[in-house]
Amino acid sequence: MRPEEAVAMRVQDVTLPGPDAGDQWCELLIHTATPEVGKQWTDTGEIHEERDLKGRAEGETRTVPGHPALTRILRQHIEDERLKPGDLLFQGETGGILAGSVIRRAWRSARKAVLPPHVFESPTGKRVYDNRHTRLTKWLNDGIPPAQVAEWAGNSVPVLLATYARCVEGQLPDLKKRLEAAGDLPEPTDAG
Repeated sequence: MRPEEAVAMRVQDVTLPGPDAGDQWCELLIHTATPEVGKQWTDTGEIHEERDLKGRAEGETRTVPGHPALTRILRQHIEDERLKPGDLLFQGETGGILAGSVIRRAWRSARKAVLPPHVFESPTGKRVYDNRHTRLTKWLNDGIPPAQVAEWAGNSVPVLLATYARCVEGQLPDLKKRLEAAGDLPEPTDAG
C-alpha cells in the first residue's frame, strides 16, 4: 500500500481468516487514500484530503493479499487496541488520521534500532515509501507475474516495468531450467 492508503484503512477493510484456518492469508481492501496535502490546499482546512485511489476510476477498489505474518500482526493489533469495524486501522492519539510526521519518526526509530550505523546513515530504506518499493521488487524477483504485481500495487504494467524491471535479478538460473524443460530444436533426421 501507499502510506496515504494505509492511513485511510478501516478495520472492516481487512478480512482476517479464522485463527484455526489452514490458510492464514488475509485480504486488504483498498478503496480510499488520504494524502497529507496541507491545510491551504484542502477545501475543508484539514491537513489530509480524502481521494479515490491513484490511477483508478472514481470509486474503484483493489484487493491485496496479506502474508500470514501480517495476519498475525493485524489480528493482535485489532485486539490490543480494541478496534471496532468502523475504526481506522492505524489511528492517531485521538482516534483520527495518523499524522505523517508520527509515521516518519516511528520509521526512523525502527531503522535506528535494527540497522548498523553505516546502513542507517545510508539511503537504504530511508523513506517509509521505500517499503513499498522493496515489496514490489521482491514480488517481481520471486517470479510473481508483473500483471499481478501491478494489480496489487495499483499501478499499470508499463509503470511497474519502467520503475522496477531493472531491479529484477537472480532469476536467470530458473529461467534457463524452464527453457530447457520446454525442449530444444528437434534433432535433424537422416534424409538418407
